[in-house]
Amino acid sequence: MAIIAQLSDIHLAAGRDGQVDDGSGPVRALRAAVSSLLSLPARPDAVVLTGDLADGGRPAEYARLHALLSPLPMAVYPMPGNHDDRDEMRKVFNDHPAVSETGIVPQAPVQYAVDVAGVRLVCCDTTVDGHPHGHMSEDRLAWLDTTLGAAPRTPTVVATHHPPFPIGIRFIDDMRFVDPAGFASVISRHRQVVRLISGHVHRGSVGSLAGTVSTTCPSTYRQLFLDLTQPGRAAVTGEPAGFAIHLVGEDGTATTHFVPTGNYRPLMDVE
Repeated sequence: MAIIAQLSDIHLAAGRDGQVDDGSGPVRALRAAVSSLLSLPARPDAVVLTGDLADGGRPAEYARLHALLSPLPMAVYPMPGNHDDRDEMRKVFNDHPAVSETGIVPQAPVQYAVDVAGVRLVCCDTTVDGHPHGHMSEDRLAWLDTTLGAAPRTPTVVATHHPPFPIGIRFIDDMRFVDPAGFASVISRHRQVVRLISGHVHRGSVGSLAGTVSTTCPSTYRQLFLDLTQPGRAAVTGEPAGFAIHLVGEDGTATTHFVPTGNYRPLMDVE
């Protein structure tokens, strides 16, 4: 069974001096997430970062991110969100061949597929230059269709930044994955896709697309206020930060856990 950890919406931010303050909230929160992940009894086989890794897409933000993730002994696979700069992210994470090979032209989509313990992880780029919403062009959908078609019998997790299903929070749905019908059509043709995972929402949630379970991941930093009224309030809360753990079996079974950051040792044995 493959264990894939998902960290999302880290939002490391540089100050006016261009540097990232190690005492800042996003840095402290990411350190806590890394520590929590390393304390798990069963360590993940890989970590996927589903976008908004930097707050302003600055070189110093990615450099500090890379350093803060260095204690992780497993492979870390980054992908962009609407706050990220593809080229700056690629420069810092060029130690990952799958990532560096996407840089054919400036601002080329960061999309690739990797094998993780017998499971395929396919990272899609849903970002739209200069805009907060998500979309996949015909070229990106064609790439996804071809990529999925190359391994039809391997259980596959498809990752995006923008979730392809409505969340119900007006603030985040205003920055939604626009016209996900083409994406859904591709997914429906490839039944080996056992889970769709996304970021962007700063909350754990579960939906579906094309008959496939689709989840969003808590932010390692701040969670969005769950206001399902219209128009609702756009706000963050003091809820615990967290991450997701995805278990995928060779038979295609998939389970997702949402894990709050922190050191939660067993209180008592129950058997």
